[in-house]
Parts: sequence; structure tokens; C-alpha cells
Amino acid sequence: MIPEPVPGPEYVDLGLSVKWATCNVGANKPEEYGDYFAWGETKPKTTYNWSTYKWSKGSEESQTKYCTSSSYGTVDNKTVLEAADDAARANWGGSWRMPTDLEQDELREKCTWTWTTQNGVKGYKVTSKSNGNSIFLPAASCRDDSSLDDAGSGGGFYWSSSLFMDIPSCACNLFFTSNGVIGFIFNRYSGFCVRPV
Repeated sequence: MIPEPVPGPEYVDLGLSVKWATCNVGANKPEEYGDYFAWGETKPKTTYNWSTYKWSKGSEESQTKYCTSSSYGTVDNKTVLEAADDAARANWGGSWRMPTDLEQDELREKCTWTWTTQNGVKGYKVTSKSNGNSIFLPAASCRDDSSLDDAGSGGGFYWSSSLFMDIPSCACNLFFTSNGVIGFIFNRYSGFCVRPV
């Protein structure tokens, strides 16, 4: 007897270069926040700072992987997360991965962003300008040290797989508040959500 396939994460075709997942890693519904990950880590944890960050020796200037400048650590010139360090691939398997900063830019530029509430959760309905399909990104805020501040009202932070090469202690991310959405950079140790592609 052939076993039933286990239902996997779903995606939406927004008419872009990649298809976007309907929910965050660690979530079962679009409006759930899911888990928070430091950049390049694949498991959530209780404290997010340089001393707990996997790819540093406790400071901004001591990166041990993904580094383009000796001022920030050991140079390896890796600028995109490898599959083993990608929270989407590690948790969901298959061909799922974290989006690049360019794919996040595409989502930002080729979709209409509408601040709304879905099942009591604030966030953005992101609607394709080409085919009208949409996804929902909850305003899950971020984790710094052991705190989660302003979740539901303070905006959303979503990691890309792309290092910020000019300051390699930072990585690129999608950031939004109720006032708008931008491409942004942030310290790699911070705990952000991941929306796979």
C-alpha cells in the first residue's frame, strides 16, 4: 500500500521570477508569525545577539563565515547563504530557499502593498500587479536579545539570503511598517522571520 503524501507548504504564483510561500517558516497559516532566525542560522533560539550568533566570535568584527572585509572577520567572500545555512531549505526541504535581496525587491516593486488585518493580525496583503494573486505578510517585528517588541504593530522584518557586502556584519532584508515597505540591512544576529520561495 502506497502511503499518502504528507501535505507540504503551499505557494502562490504572483507572476514574478519565483513563487512565494503562503506562510512563514514555523507557521501553519499566513497570519502566524512562525519562527525567528538569525541570518545564516536554521533553528530558533531564546537570545539573539553577537555572543549567541553562530557565525561570529562574539562581536561585529569577528565574523567567521560570509565575510568580504578583514575589518569584520575572516574573509571568504561568500555573499549568498549556502543551502546548509538557509532556514527555508533546512526546515522545509525540497527546493525551498530564502529569497535573494533582488527577489525581495521584485516583490516590493511589482506588487501592490495594502496594510490590513487578517484574522486579527496586522500586516500587508501583497497583490501582484500582473495577475491579481496575493500573499499576506504579518507584522511579526523581530527578536533582539530575548525580547520581541511591537509584534503586530511595529512592522515586519524578513531576511533575504544576501549578505550586505559593504558591511558584512549585516545582511539584506525586507522591512515594513504601516507607512510603507523598503529594502533594508540589519545586524546578522537579529531574529527575523523567513518567507521562502
